[in-house]
Amino acid sequence: MTGIARSITGSIQYTSNQSHRQGAERGRESFRLDVHRDGSRVLAAHCEIDDAPAVVRDVNLRVDSSNMPQECFVRIAVGGQFRGSGWFTFNASEAQCESSTTVEGRICQRFPLQSPLRAFGNHAIINDAYAMSLYDLAQGPGKQRFFMLLSSPDHRGATGPMIYPVQLAIEYIGEEEIDVIAGRFKARHFRILDVGMPEEHPDYDLWVSADEHYTLLRASVTGYMQTAYELSSYHVQEH
Repeated sequence: MTGIARSITGSIQYTSNQSHRQGAERGRESFRLDVHRDGSRVLAAHCEIDDAPAVVRDVNLRVDSSNMPQECFVRIAVGGQFRGSGWFTFNASEAQCESSTTVEGRICQRFPLQSPLRAFGNHAIINDAYAMSLYDLAQGPGKQRFFMLLSSPDHRGATGPMIYPVQLAIEYIGEEEIDVIAGRFKARHFRILDVGMPEEHPDYDLWVSADEHYTLLRASVTGYMQTAYELSSYHVQEH
């Protein structure tokens, strides 16, 4: 028996909703979620954005049995060249970042926290979906506001990596069944609004699996971005 109770692996297709390239592939993401027997989870993803300047990102996030972020690794390449890598760690009162980038050089950050951090955004789409677990479903449909940290204030996560704080609102719309490339799923529909970033982030709709894993099923971003994401493969292994 291993220390892992369940593994979920899959892939996400990135496409465009822009009128002149509707449905065109613009990237891809593969992911793995390991649920450990002690209740902790490790979420890893490899992400590729083809639109120039191309972005390649590898991330690995660990949360404890209470779903609180413990550590994260992020490495990015932009335009075919290494951009930076960083390690983040979190405790009840502080977030720390140690990174090395080709623009800022060596970075060491210590960011005070008023309370334990509940979510960390590393710009992987699967991680965006998992962050919807922040929402208290017992309150029913509506809006709730949250504080979280990001690895980059850039909408594509193409800077840093370094600590960047944001406030945002998550709206829960409700449950429905949807069909995606990977199959038919019961989904929860959320919308991210009012993200406090240097450049205004358009509304971001996400449909995630209606279970404790919050797996990304489908997503779309409006405004100038006009991007779409869809689960293209999905596999669950019990250990």
